[in-house]
Amino acid sequence: MRVLGIEGTAWCASAALYDAETDSVLIESDPYEPDSGGIHPREAAEHMSEAIPAVVDAVMTAAEAEYGADAIDAVAFSRGPGLGPCLRTVGTAARALAGALDVPLVGVNHMVAHLEIGRHQSGFENPVCLNASGANAHLLGYHDGRYRVLGETMDAGVGNAIDKFTRHVGWDHPGGPKVEAAAADADPDDLLELPYVVKGMDFSFSGISSAANDAFDDGVPVERICFALQEHVFAMLTEVSERALSLTGADELVLGGGVAQNERLREMLSRMCADRGADFHAPEPRFLRDNAGMIAVLGAKMARAGDTLAIPDSAIDPNFRPDQVPVTWRDATGSVARGRDDGEAETRGAEATVEVVTDSEGARRVIKRRVPKTYRHPELDRTLRRDRTVAEARLTSEARRAGVSTPLVYDVDVPNATLTLQHVGARDLAADLDERWMSAVGRHLARLHGAGMVHGDPTTRNVRVGTSGSDGSRSADGAAPATLIDFGLAFHSGHVEDHAMDLHVFEGSVRATATDPEPLIEAFESGYSAVGEEVVLDRLGDVEGRGRYR
Repeated sequence: MRVLGIEGTAWCASAALYDAETDSVLIESDPYEPDSGGIHPREAAEHMSEAIPAVVDAVMTAAEAEYGADAIDAVAFSRGPGLGPCLRTVGTAARALAGALDVPLVGVNHMVAHLEIGRHQSGFENPVCLNASGANAHLLGYHDGRYRVLGETMDAGVGNAIDKFTRHVGWDHPGGPKVEAAAADADPDDLLELPYVVKGMDFSFSGISSAANDAFDDGVPVERICFALQEHVFAMLTEVSERALSLTGADELVLGGGVAQNERLREMLSRMCADRGADFHAPEPRFLRDNAGMIAVLGAKMARAGDTLAIPDSAIDPNFRPDQVPVTWRDATGSVARGRDDGEAETRGAEATVEVVTDSEGARRVIKRRVPKTYRHPELDRTLRRDRTVAEARLTSEARRAGVSTPLVYDVDVPNATLTLQHVGARDLAADLDERWMSAVGRHLARLHGAGMVHGDPTTRNVRVGTSGSDGSRSADGAAPATLIDFGLAFHSGHVEDHAMDLHVFEGSVRATATDPEPLIEAFESGYSAVGEEVVLDRLGDVEGRGRYR
């Protein structure tokens, strides 16, 4: 099978020919290069209307010279997400070609194509994918017939966040390579402190862009700011990638998107994977930037599975989320959430090792050690480990006093980032997703919020359920035993926005791994509603609508 792919979501007009028999890809691209600043949608659309015919003609000429008049078996195009005017140009070209050649038409999700080209080239069976591109940043994992969004930016895409700073400085587009070059000239021992915002497996870049702009205005050398931007932004992306591996139990990670060409990001992810025994793959650069090769490769898989479009049904979708795509080209198996249970003496999560020990009186306790992260800058790593250890000790105890089920804290060793905690529950909620626990979790979070606190990372890995030898009691309202753990990202806040984000993080972890998440989420929200403020649930809908693909 030979597939013509056409890409044009934003800045790069591209066409490609993929020959499935030889696994070879010919790519022709013509990128839009604005004179200054970032992408201007009108100019990008004008460029696309001129460049798409030229790159398609170049590929078609080469295909017919090599294979003859019947060179093309299907036409695939980037259906979204992207800029509407650019996508419409690509969609029109693809429909015209498919009609003229009398071959099937395939509509490809651009972000799924980034994942699939990495999976195709690496040979990985079921990786987590970090997509780091200009307008987007998210983590995808495959489960039960669909790619699930494990985490995503709640504001700007990673490339756009960096470009916001470079536009402020006066550099032209794209800003990423210029930041990487400037960072190489900085003193690596002089790290500028910038915001570091991780919320479960979601993250935010707006604050760090603004802080970088302010630093530049205050006269901080641009090289120092660029170095700090890379160290903070890419550490955030690597941390949430490790959280996704931990949640799903996956041991493979692929990287996609134009920002993935950055050597520091690749180095961080590679080192993180090596430290936890996972495999890592980043495609060659021509498949990282926007390109039609990945569209053609995924288009061939979809066409082979019969996943084609009638021309009347081929409208583009600028907000086409990857979790809306039925994955027809592979079987429905996939990673499921993996949780600790009482049969494990020591386990390693995304941030710490957890060891269950028995004291002289036969009672079990938990020794939690936040391990150094070699991918992070040493100063940033020390700060995060220290601050999270202190926060966990303090807020775990405060939450318990507020009536939330949490472990007792027996000892805190701040220099070594180690806590000794009460052993609670029989297993993680991730290992036993069941409605009977969900109402209790909702009630606990509502009480936590009522006391002016935010958990920060209430995933299914951070709830212990069932009866253990040391804590089998029910909560005051008779709910089934469920205990919130891991308050390392917790903080004080009475703001409805922060409380709603807590609910979003928990529900995201359920949707990412449960076969049928809706009854579980309904039970969770019912429990929250019984104790908490309805305004938080109302705000939750607003928060969920801010995902980069909605």
